[in-house]
Amino acid sequence: MADDQEAQLIARLQRGDEAAFVALVRDHQGPVYRLLLRLLGNRAEAEDVAQEVFVAVFKAMENFRGDSRLSTWIYRIAANHAKNRIKYLARRGRNHRSDFNERVDPNNIATDTTARIDRPDRLVEGYQAQGLLEQALQKLDEDQRTLVVLRDLEHLSYEDVQRITGLPIGTVKSRLHRARLSLFQHYRSLQGES
Repeated sequence: MADDQEAQLIARLQRGDEAAFVALVRDHQGPVYRLLLRLLGNRAEAEDVAQEVFVAVFKAMENFRGDSRLSTWIYRIAANHAKNRIKYLARRGRNHRSDFNERVDPNNIATDTTARIDRPDRLVEGYQAQGLLEQALQKLDEDQRTLVVLRDLEHLSYEDVQRITGLPIGTVKSRLHRARLSLFQHYRSLQGES
């Protein structure tokens, strides 16, 4: 979205324009849901939290200062809601992650991690690799998973990741490096099991 279009949308949102809010949800619901699904590892939880995120965005819109892009601000709200939900579920002794086969539909969220392959054998291999990658991602701790999802799967800039997480850029880079190494180790371990 061009800067002037975003500024107009923000102004309409801050005036309480319902059509602008519908447009905002339409434009951001897919990325927010994918982010939440990857962070929470559970489709039902991701759907519930996504609704909460957009309610929070609507309520807080008048406080949006424009220090970052609107999408970055929404991602920060989503990441904070995911973190809160993970803590809530942990306090109640409930595992927020469900079985991989229940939660991942390759036609929905996996377009970033699946190569476009024509041959059936390679297609199956791609889905298997994608499944292992998603499982390895869920084995990361919450902070590592957040960094990998934001930077590597959502393709946000380091500056956007810094704004969302509140970490200095140097810390983002060093923690992301460790998270990638951990992800690779989990992936290799899962490959050995299958």
